[in-house]
Amino acid sequence: MNQMLLDKVKAILATGKDMTIATIRGDGFPQATTVSYVSDGLSIFFACDPNAQKAQNIERNNKVSLTVDLEYDDWNDIQGLSMGALAERVTDPEEMAKIGKLMFDKFPQVADLLPEDPEDIALYRVTPKVVSVLDYSKSFGHTDLIELPA
Repeated sequence: MNQMLLDKVKAILATGKDMTIATIRGDGFPQATTVSYVSDGLSIFFACDPNAQKAQNIERNNKVSLTVDLEYDDWNDIQGLSMGALAERVTDPEEMAKIGKLMFDKFPQVADLLPEDPEDIALYRVTPKVVSVLDYSKSFGHTDLIELPA
């Protein structure tokens, strides 16, 4: 596996703030939603209301697709990620605390948005399986594909 590409994926994940995550609705249609996220290496974490449609979709089918796009001024500078991944709800208190710290460090304003009842928030871990790395600085539309081991 190409370590330089893996490092680029980690760097894009660390730099980005929002991702668009697509889940599968009960009727089979994909549903795309934009959420803020944090990362730790290749692991991606986000929070949502446990009753949100995306949470229900993930409980039914944990296969997701997502994109992360970095800001750019010129099309030649476009960089981002597109990936197929698996999402799962995090329930381990130690991991939840670690994710909480990552979120507070990246998004300090989250402290003002927390619900009074901790049961009103669900944390999810997204584990990439196949990643397309977009880098238009190499050429317009250039992508490299990475398949991660199971």
